[in-house]
Amino acid sequence: MLSDIEIAQNAKMLKIKDIAKELGIDEEELIPYGHYKAKISQECIDRLESKEDGKLILVTAINPTPAGEGKTTTSVGLAEGMYKIGKKAVLALREPSLGPVFGIKGGAAGGGYAQVVPMEDINLHFTGDMHAITSANNLLCALIDNHIQQGNVLGIDPRRIQIKRCLDMNDRALRNCIIGLGGKVNGVPREDHFQITVASEIMAILCLADDLVDLKARLSRILVAYTYDGKPVFASDVEAVGAMTALLKDAINPNLVQTLENTPAIIHGGPFANIAHGCNSVRATKLALKLGDYAITEAGFGSDLGAEKFFDIKCRYAGLKPSCTVIVATIRALKYNGGVPKTELTAENTEALKKGIVNLGAHIENMRKYGVPAVVAINHFYTDTEAEIAIVREYCEKMGAKVAFSDVFLKGGEGGIELANAVIDTINENEGKTNFAPIYDEKLSIKEKLDIIVREIYRADGVSYTTGAEKAIKEIEAIGFDKLPVCVAKTQYSLSDDPTKLGCPKDFTITVRDVKLSAGAGFVVALTGDIMTMPGLPKVPAANKIDVSADGEISGLF
Repeated sequence: MLSDIEIAQNAKMLKIKDIAKELGIDEEELIPYGHYKAKISQECIDRLESKEDGKLILVTAINPTPAGEGKTTTSVGLAEGMYKIGKKAVLALREPSLGPVFGIKGGAAGGGYAQVVPMEDINLHFTGDMHAITSANNLLCALIDNHIQQGNVLGIDPRRIQIKRCLDMNDRALRNCIIGLGGKVNGVPREDHFQITVASEIMAILCLADDLVDLKARLSRILVAYTYDGKPVFASDVEAVGAMTALLKDAINPNLVQTLENTPAIIHGGPFANIAHGCNSVRATKLALKLGDYAITEAGFGSDLGAEKFFDIKCRYAGLKPSCTVIVATIRALKYNGGVPKTELTAENTEALKKGIVNLGAHIENMRKYGVPAVVAINHFYTDTEAEIAIVREYCEKMGAKVAFSDVFLKGGEGGIELANAVIDTINENEGKTNFAPIYDEKLSIKEKLDIIVREIYRADGVSYTTGAEKAIKEIEAIGFDKLPVCVAKTQYSLSDDPTKLGCPKDFTITVRDVKLSAGAGFVVALTGDIMTMPGLPKVPAANKIDVSADGEISGLF
C-alpha cells in the first residue's frame, strides 16, 4: 500500500487558476504561489460580501488517543463526498505546524485518499504565513528589549514581560532561557521564554481579525509588559504595530489549494486547540461560506477543546451560526477509552467498547448544549467487527444522533457519501429549528465563565485556583479586560486536566495554575494542569524518517 506522501505525489492536480474559476474567483483576484497554490485577495473578499452564505458544518472529535481518529481526513473526505452527490462544498482547514510535522506524527494534511495537496508544500513552508507570524512576534519582543536597553522611558519592569518569543518548532530547550548576557552592549539580562508559533497571540489575532484594519487594531492591544508601578504596557506603546502589520499584510489573505479529487480547500491559520483556540481563520471560514453551498471546517482535538472554543470564541466574534457538527470517532479509540492497550485494539472487545463509548456520548451531549445537531462519523477500519458496529449504531440511536461509517482513507469521496448524506439530511431536518448560542455570557466574571465550562463541558465538580492564578485574575480585572471569552489550555487526551483519566471521568476538579490576558486576540487564557505552550520532541521524532532524493523528491513525510 502506498504511503500518504506517495499517494499525494501521484495526484493529478489542476492548476489553481482552474480551481478558482470553478468557484467564481477571477484570475486577477488570485495571488499565485506557483501553479498549485494561491492567496485570495481582499478584492475578492469584498466582491463576495453581499453573496448569501452557505451552510456551516463543524468537524470535531472525541478525545484523541494513540489509535488516531482522523478528523482532518474525515473533513477532506466529507467535502469530496459532497461533490460526489452533486453538492458544492468548500473546505476551510488549519495550516499544519512544523512542530508536529517534524515531531510526533509527520504530515498533517489528511491521509490516504482524502488529502489536501500539494501535500509537501502545505506541511512545510506553504505560503510563508507561519514565518510571517513568527517574525512579527519576535520583532515585537526585540523592540521591547531594545526599549529597555535604550533608556526605558516607559519604565517597563523586565521581570514582568508578558509576551514570549516564538518558534514554529518543538524545542523544549528554549522553554526557559536567559537573554542579554555578555555585557552592557548586549542588552539587559533577564529571564525569557519561547513558545511554539501556533500558541502565540499573534497567530490567534491573525485568525480572528476581520481585515487589515482590524488586524492592526488587535495588534495594538497586545499586553506586552507592566511598568515598575504596575501599569500595563501595550504593543502600541512601544510603536511596534505598523512594522508588525507590514510583516503580516500578505499572511492575512487566505490560501487556496485542492484535495486529491480537486475539491477546493482554503487553508489559513493554525492555532493549536490544547494551548490556543484551535480554529482556522475567520476570513477563511467566511470566504468558504460565500463560495460554497456548504462550508466544512474543523476545530482541533475533541469537542471539549476545539469545538468549545469554536462556538464560544470564534462564532461569537464572527457572528457564525453552524448548521451541523460532525463528531469523528473510531471503534479502536472507543475501546482504548474502555481500557484496552494500544497493542490489542484490533481484537474484538465488546465489553471495552461499551465502557469506552461513554466518551463519545459526552461529546454528543456537549454539542447539543450549543443548540447544534450532531452527526457521528465512525472512521472505519477493517478490524471493526459486526458486533462492535452494531453496538455503536445502537448507542448513537439511543443518543438521538445519526451515525455514518466513513471509508474516505481508502476510497476518497466515494467512501464519504454515506456521511455526506447523513449530514445533509440532518441539516434539512433541523432547518429553522437550530438555536445556536454560546454556552456563557462573556460579561460574567472570569471565574463564573470558567465554572460554566468545566461543569458543562468537562463535567468537573468545579475549579481550584493557585495563588498565582488568583493574582493574575485580579490584575486582569484591574485593567478592565475581564469581560472577554475564556480560552482554556488543557490536555487533549481527557475531558479532565489529567491525561490518564479516560472515558467520561467523574469526581474531579480542574486546577487553574495561571491566567494570561490576550487582549489583542480578545480572550483570557486559563492554563490548567501541566500543559505547556512549547512542546518537546518525542524519543524518535518524525524528522528522523524524512529525506530528500537527488532530484528533490521528499520521502517519509507521513
